[in-house]
Amino acid sequence: MVVMSVEATTSDRDQEWARLIALTAQGDQAALASLYDRTSPQVFGLIYKILNNREAAEEVTLDVYTQVWRQAHTYDRTRGAPGAWLMTLARTRAIDRFRAGALELSRVESLDAVEWFASTDDTPEQDVQGQERRRYVQQALAMLTAEQRQAIALAYFYGLSQSEIAEKLQLPLGTVKTRVRLGMIKLREALAPYEAGLRL
Repeated sequence: MVVMSVEATTSDRDQEWARLIALTAQGDQAALASLYDRTSPQVFGLIYKILNNREAAEEVTLDVYTQVWRQAHTYDRTRGAPGAWLMTLARTRAIDRFRAGALELSRVESLDAVEWFASTDDTPEQDVQGQERRRYVQQALAMLTAEQRQAIALAYFYGLSQSEIAEKLQLPLGTVKTRVRLGMIKLREALAPYEAGLRL
């Protein structure tokens, strides 16, 4: 009886995750947030085990859900459980990162570069590039919800920790984390075509 109960629970979980993936494929951000909340501990755990680096693991976890946002429509339940699909994405991205040797803690990702907003370039050419960077980011930020923009601004432009943001906004910490991570997923998606320009 215990085995049957566990199997039933696993089946219910798989059905729920599959439903959330299907809704994500339709562009439902709330579904992606729910999927993230339910599955990210397992995804992060696997990635951290491979990379043994918390910051890199957090970054790759974000990359996994960015990929889920883009590729949810490719998930085929007849070929495997949703959890197995997520773990495959996580394992693949973690191994790719490990092989690429991109674990330097000092490496600045394009979305974490506050310098976009305050260029100190001197030449006219550099100034134009700085203006383009700001325009790209401003356009991307406009695509976020007001709540996501607020959380990201407090975290990345004012340097508040997520706990400090939760206290300031009087929100649960989990809500703040979800807003920041979903906002970052949308920003990365929006800025992907301009990534080369942003790294200049």
